[in-house]
Amino acid sequence: MSPLKGGFFYGGTLMNIPSFLKRNKKQKGRLWAYGNRASKTNHDYGLMAAEGYEKNVIVYRCINLIAKNLALPPWVLYEGGHALSHHFLLTLIAQPNPLQTRYAFLEELASYLLIDGNAFVEAVYQNDALSALKVHRPDRVHVMKDKEGQVQGYQVSGDDGEKRVLAIDQETGFSPMLHLKLFSPSNAHYGMSPIQVASSAIDQHNAVGLHNLSLLKNGGRPSGALMMPGSTTSFSDNSRQELKKNLQYFYQGEENAGKVLVLEGGMEWKDIGMSPKDLDFVSGKHLSMREIAQAFGVPSMLVGVPGDSTFSNYREARFHLWEDTVLPLLHMILEKMNGWLVMLYGPTLRFSYDADQIPALTCRRERLWQQIEHASFLTINEKRAALGYSPLKGGDGLEGGQRDDTKNTP
Repeated sequence: MSPLKGGFFYGGTLMNIPSFLKRNKKQKGRLWAYGNRASKTNHDYGLMAAEGYEKNVIVYRCINLIAKNLALPPWVLYEGGHALSHHFLLTLIAQPNPLQTRYAFLEELASYLLIDGNAFVEAVYQNDALSALKVHRPDRVHVMKDKEGQVQGYQVSGDDGEKRVLAIDQETGFSPMLHLKLFSPSNAHYGMSPIQVASSAIDQHNAVGLHNLSLLKNGGRPSGALMMPGSTTSFSDNSRQELKKNLQYFYQGEENAGKVLVLEGGMEWKDIGMSPKDLDFVSGKHLSMREIAQAFGVPSMLVGVPGDSTFSNYREARFHLWEDTVLPLLHMILEKMNGWLVMLYGPTLRFSYDADQIPALTCRRERLWQQIEHASFLTINEKRAALGYSPLKGGDGLEGGQRDDTKNTP
């Protein structure tokens, strides 16, 4: 039975059910009478999703690499220091809603967070009981704030355009909407996406790709001009247009690549653009790839930038991806979930993750095991406790001698 039937824990205190959980009718487009307003983001989610995630292979790779890895470790529910094997929250996170498993739910959540800098999770209630968790598209949720800038709730737009309001309970401060955001120095209510930071590099990478594609379609030849040096004859408009059409039809495009242009009457073809060799597009493309990867915190070799690609380097790159990017983001999500939802079911409950299920962290575990194994000042049970194992009978003594906890005095 859900604890929200009679109340919930908030800051260690049993609170009454928020009034908004008892309403069955949806609140529609009209906002509150005390002056709250919907505040829109100062960036274009559609543009970042289209030009960044959907059209740039490096952005796509970075976001998928982080999101899929973040969703990988199983979640563990602790009560104090004891891991629980059965609990409503474990069932909920294993299947947050009828359409998603935990993995798909977390992958979507992390992807939205990286694309937009914001992610929104709604706690869906039926008959005053929590029934599902739903991730919303960031562009469909707007932060509601009062004249003083304090967040009062969230306005959600549905697929049919219908708007509803999820209010923050003024007594308890609880909200049915969890807002996760990345830090933004210029906006207190919305996060900043790595795509915004890497926008110049993304534009450059996209432009290089389009230019190379146009050159490829034209047989590797840049644009040029057809000239008649020393000629005093001028073409009529109709003749000039006819000549341009013939050149485009017979010599332009990938189907005409390699055809020989036959000129007569003193005509001369002159290139008017720099060659790809002069512009050195390859090195510029690699530079933009590195900058995009840096903005997302992904080692460049994991997104295909040429360089050292030995097994040891790849293994180190995977380790640093987890240590520097994936784990901090996972910790943030866990802390937000614990502070928002888990504490409603008990003040000592918390979600964590099983680090032993992360292959990339094997090297860290191996170093820890070696350090503990060679620690002669620890008992067998102290070593087992450090690794998360239960104590053994007779394991409280030092190997090869009795323990002496007394300190030497000078």
